[in-house]
Amino acid sequence: MSKHSNYKDKRLYYKKDEFKKFQELIGISFNNEKLLFQAFTHSSYVNEHRKKPYEDNERLEFLGDAVLELTVSQFLFSKYPTMSEGDLTKLRAAIVCEPSLVSFANELSFGYLVLLGKGEEMTGGRARPALLADVFEAFIGALYLDQGLTPVVQFLEKVVFPKINDGAFSHVMDFKSQLQELVQRDNKGALEYKILQEKGPAHNREFIATVSLAGEILGTGTGRSKKEAEQHAAQEALSKLQPK
Repeated sequence: MSKHSNYKDKRLYYKKDEFKKFQELIGISFNNEKLLFQAFTHSSYVNEHRKKPYEDNERLEFLGDAVLELTVSQFLFSKYPTMSEGDLTKLRAAIVCEPSLVSFANELSFGYLVLLGKGEEMTGGRARPALLADVFEAFIGALYLDQGLTPVVQFLEKVVFPKINDGAFSHVMDFKSQLQELVQRDNKGALEYKILQEKGPAHNREFIATVSLAGEILGTGTGRSKKEAEQHAAQEALSKLQPK
């Protein structure tokens, strides 16, 4: 029997060892390796091998997109019990957007594993952001089909969730939410906002607010509304609490 009997295309055959190393790296062993190969198979590769039973990763990408949204949503829902639906949505969008998915894929060298057609390879497809983002979603879909939701969460706990915990996506949150996140993370206590002063005529009011922690004023802010003043107070507090 030929050593290529299971992997008739040489490129796929030689990728087999790389996929084994990849599974060792991430600490996951697929029960059905065909799902893993499919997750990394681009449509251009399938188009060049139409006589062979290869499937591209587009359907897995569709599934992975939904699984990723669910698992990230569940994590955010638990981590930020006081965050509004709108802020949760914005934060999730930043985590599952293309640039973020590309960074996750690059961190694990996904581009190296992708099976591409010759034309796509020659035009730099291996580093194309949209392709890498799709592959990351397809991998999540494949892992879900192979082993269920828990291993997906365990994988994200290594690759994605630590970045959320480190504040990598806090730029999309409002200042009050960022301050709340910082205080909750360090278990420093409860924040208290107060409106100290309202001044000016009714059509041009100005508010002065403070935010305190354990009786200590961390920041003071002004604004045309109470909410705006509180946001500016939180912004000042963040500048004091966050490391430079």
